[in-house]
Amino acid sequence: MSPPAYRASRNPGVCAARPLICKRGAPHPARPSRRHANEGSVVTSIDLPSLYLEHPDRNLALELVRATEAAAIRAWPYIGKGDKLAADGAAVDAMRLLLGTVNFDGVVVIGEGEKDKAPMLFNGEHVGNGRGPACDIAVDPIDGTSLTAAGRPNAISVMAVSDRGSMLDASSVFYMDKIVTGAEGIGVVDIRKPIGENIRALAKAKGKDVSEMKIAVLDRPRHAQLIDEIRASGAGTRLLLDGDVAGGINAARYETRTDMCVGIGGSPEGIVTACAIKALGGFIQGILRPGNDDERQRGIDAGLKMDHVYEANDLVSSDNTFFVATGVTDGGLVNGVRRKGPIIRTESIVLRSHSGTIRRIVADHQADKWL
Repeated sequence: MSPPAYRASRNPGVCAARPLICKRGAPHPARPSRRHANEGSVVTSIDLPSLYLEHPDRNLALELVRATEAAAIRAWPYIGKGDKLAADGAAVDAMRLLLGTVNFDGVVVIGEGEKDKAPMLFNGEHVGNGRGPACDIAVDPIDGTSLTAAGRPNAISVMAVSDRGSMLDASSVFYMDKIVTGAEGIGVVDIRKPIGENIRALAKAKGKDVSEMKIAVLDRPRHAQLIDEIRASGAGTRLLLDGDVAGGINAARYETRTDMCVGIGGSPEGIVTACAIKALGGFIQGILRPGNDDERQRGIDAGLKMDHVYEANDLVSSDNTFFVATGVTDGGLVNGVRRKGPIIRTESIVLRSHSGTIRRIVADHQADKWL
């Protein structure tokens, strides 16, 4: 971030508009090698350190949340209307428009929409105004389009951002087997172990009885055996209709009743979740699960490793990640969009790994500006 006495101008590398009085002989905070001969000299334009220009800073989070808020608000009229493509299309258009105003050079590494031919922010698309830090982006304008269309809980608009070149591009393989826990799972659970063994080990690490453990898993036919094994261990399940990003985050947050999130879900969701987990100090592992030999070969050709356990740093190597989510429908992570007379209220959560902060943002928007 910029030094306290400065704010960056719109021209990269230049700080302007706020003068600073420098003491005699003291190195300038933004240019340590520069010295000033006269006490009281006023600096009006200097070079900022590359640190402040090349990496996303904390102010970026407030810009990103505007994009997820816009996507959630635009999707709101479609809640319960049965048209998930229309909801997703409205969210994509709103997110793309707002991202175009953000002061960064973003490239979409993980886009959403290829699986079901939905509208999308496509992989490789450049977003932002081209100035500021170079970033990788993983986007899902609506994680839970089916939930939105059906009027069910836990649909969110999400985005993750990290330094350029730090996100794994897993877009050529649509599905990933994942296991997510809080910090207690580090060095304790392993995706290669039987689920019952992992549950018992995590319960011991958390000081809980196995019967108290709650495991989140997508309610899919492919998970029938996994669900049986979870229950056979003595633990309970939290079956997710859709949207395993929120399930993974809730498994890593200390104040929730979900202890672990497991199962096969989207690989884009895995990358997004990894950005959040790094901010929460939690644990995540993933193994790519191609649906057929052709998809497997596409993944290999793209440089992906099949049957390989991807750790958090393999999924996102940067230590400066952002995760932003705004509720579309009500859920355990955030509340959904609500109309309250002349205003539209949104709730968002913003996570940053560099500072280890979790922020909740409740915003009221004038309805006549949106509808």
